[in-house]
Amino acid sequence: MNRVVKVILIIFGVIILLIVSIILFVLLYKPFGGIPSDKELEEYSKRAINFKNGEFHNEEDVALYTNWTDPYKDRTSKKRSTPTDELPYKKFSYSELDNLNDVKVTWFGHSSILLQMHNMNILIDPVFSNITSPVSFIGPKRYSENTVDVESLPNIDIVILTHDHYDHTDYKTLKSLEKKTTKFIVPLGIDKDLIKFGIKEDKIKNMAWWEETNINGLTIASTPAIHYSGRMIIDKNKSLWSSWIFKDEYHTIYESGDTGYGSHFKKIKEKYGDIDFAMFDCAQYSENWHNIHMFPEEAVEASIDMNASVSMPIHYGAFNLSTHSWDDPVSRFTMYAKEKNVNYVTPLLGETISLVEYKNYQNEWWIDIK
Repeated sequence: MNRVVKVILIIFGVIILLIVSIILFVLLYKPFGGIPSDKELEEYSKRAINFKNGEFHNEEDVALYTNWTDPYKDRTSKKRSTPTDELPYKKFSYSELDNLNDVKVTWFGHSSILLQMHNMNILIDPVFSNITSPVSFIGPKRYSENTVDVESLPNIDIVILTHDHYDHTDYKTLKSLEKKTTKFIVPLGIDKDLIKFGIKEDKIKNMAWWEETNINGLTIASTPAIHYSGRMIIDKNKSLWSSWIFKDEYHTIYESGDTGYGSHFKKIKEKYGDIDFAMFDCAQYSENWHNIHMFPEEAVEASIDMNASVSMPIHYGAFNLSTHSWDDPVSRFTMYAKEKNVNYVTPLLGETISLVEYKNYQNEWWIDIK
């Protein structure tokens, strides 16, 4: 065997070893999550009307990416994508509900929210890590103060996840929440991620769109959104993405998850009635992926579609995942809400609002922040 052939074989062997190592790393490294088996995918096809040909699909046929345009076209203010000043915040301080019909909401930045409702603590898309990534040294870094840690949280009755992206399903946070959380409720397929993370299977309930569960008199429903899923290349759309309804005899609360604007808002309103409080994705948008993240004005239109009494813009204030100015989402949302006479709240990071006193939480705190 001549020297050239030996060199080629060595290079080929190194490439094969590298490929095998990468595959094993992806499959075994816990933060990447799990992948549903063929049997589980067959079960999804029976439960989910939008599961076809081995993947979940949106109700409306939309392209994830549109024609590529100037990435800075979406900026309306002169501020950068990440603030140079420190954002104002309140360090989280827990207080129990006064009575069964009271509702409190604490926004921790991005889409991390504590919903206190029906005498239960419901934590939505908790991400308390400083980087949204499967590894600690690469990925979008939190630009605002983290106003809470798991130790300072009360016992959590329910953790709700909207989809499996790293800025919503965070391994480190969820793993640390396992001991103080009674139940994890997730869209189909994300249960495989949680099991891989080390969360006990009997604590997890997975749900398809329009499925409901009742916990201590509170109805929780998985409802449609327009988005996509995947934590690694090989699991594209193998798990579902959802918005969520929380309904008891006093209130109906809605959380949109990541979503584009579509007819699903009116469909959800038709089934569950007017919404008392709604939290809408209105950030990390772009002309280049307009179908899967609403512009702020569209989030206000969604509030009108659902006849929401009060709405709150979310998905900003922590991580920069797009090119718009950091304050554009909340600034554009509130400006258009005023024009359309839509009631809203814009709390500080870590601030707890009471639904009955929503007008006390409309401070335009972002205006003087660079």
